[in-house]
Amino acid sequence: MKVAPIKNDDHDIFAREILSRLGDRWSVLTIHMIDGGSIRFTDLKRKIARVRPISSRVLTRTLKQLERDGLISRKVFAVVAARVEYRLTGLGERFLKFARAILDWTAESRADFETARATFEASSAVMSGAAQPIEHGR
Repeated sequence: MKVAPIKNDDHDIFAREILSRLGDRWSVLTIHMIDGGSIRFTDLKRKIARVRPISSRVLTRTLKQLERDGLISRKVFAVVAARVEYRLTGLGERFLKFARAILDWTAESRADFETARATFEASSAVMSGAAQPIEHGR
C-alpha cells in the first residue's frame, strides 16, 4: 500500500483540523448519541453521562463546534421555558457511517491490538532490563 506524503496545502491543513476535532474526547460520542432524531440538551447530557460523565459547559462547547462544522443542527423553540433540540445533518450522518466502520474494525482487530501490545511490553521489559547500568559499590 502506497502512503501519500503529508503536505501542507490548504486541504491537508483543513483535513487535519477536522480530524483533530472529530478525534477529541467528546465529538464522536456526542454525534453517536444524537443519532436517531432530535434530542434536547438535558436528555443528551443524561444519555452521554451513562457512558462517561460530562459537564454542561463541555457539552455546550462540543455542540457549538459540531454545529459550526455542519455536523449537527440546532433548533430553538420560542416557548416560555426555552427549548433547544439537536439533530444530525446529512454531513453528520455520513460521518457516523465512517465512525461506525472504524469502531467495527477496532472490535474485529481487538485481539491483534492486544497481541501487539503484549509483544511490545514484553520486548520493552527485556530491553529496559538489559539497558540498566551496572552500579558499582562506593
